Amino acid sequence: MLLLSVSAFLFASMGVLIRLASHTVDNPTIVFFRNATGLLVLTPFLLAWPQYSLKTQRLWMHGWRAIVGLVAMYGFFYAIAHLKLSNAMVFTYSSPVFIPLVAWLFLKEKITPMMAIAASLGLVGVVLVAKPDTGMFNLLSGIGLVSSFLAAMAFVTVRALTDTEPATRIVFYFCLFGTLLSAIPMFWLWRAYTGHELMLLCGAGILATLSQICLSKAYSYAPAGQIGPANYLAIIFAGIWAAGLWHEYPDGLSIMGMTIILLALILCMPRFSRLIRLP
Repeated sequence: MLLLSVSAFLFASMGVLIRLASHTVDNPTIVFFRNATGLLVLTPFLLAWPQYSLKTQRLWMHGWRAIVGLVAMYGFFYAIAHLKLSNAMVFTYSSPVFIPLVAWLFLKEKITPMMAIAASLGLVGVVLVAKPDTGMFNLLSGIGLVSSFLAAMAFVTVRALTDTEPATRIVFYFCLFGTLLSAIPMFWLWRAYTGHELMLLCGAGILATLSQICLSKAYSYAPAGQIGPANYLAIIFAGIWAAGLWHEYPDGLSIMGMTIILLALILCMPRFSRLIRLP
């Protein structure tokens, strides 16, 4: 839970840099730099220390995780670009509600009533914070919903990989495949970037890489469905950043939503789950 909390904070901080960069930089370029920077940061460490071996027997699973994760990333960016921000936020942070279901389908992890309640409560909290309008349900929203499901599949794939793969190797292969694939659409949009733009893009990539390492390590300790709702913390951290940087303060409904999200996180904690056993 602590590792996922750190991951959520880093993810929200990355979102701040992406929001600043998106004022002048296109989405395909942001996605490319997010992956390429991580690859540049990780490669020297992995090559310098023999204990960080890149040898793997599960290359196909690394590739699958990279593909679904990258498609989800493009979908989220597309939703953010074409939907109202409040509506897009619901889809960006709703993937944890799918994690118990995907973990049950692919990893045969049992869905406990507590997992289902925590995931559902977290989604209710996100909706209260984002407050989507009546124009939420359309084709673009379908893209956001599919992206959320794919993100859940990526998280569950990470859980499966942690049986044999260390966190650094998992993140390295995601950055490697992500860089190669995202370079294709970015190639047609390449231009000279300012020092400020490069600082924002590289900073976002570094934070994303650290966030992925913490997330991968967290899923090696506990079932994906059990700790998945901790990803909802990102929306609370994003709200703190928004208040500090842009003076966007939460209203009563947002505070209520954040409280519900924290309640969902408490329900995920093993000690609490043992105290309240549901049939």
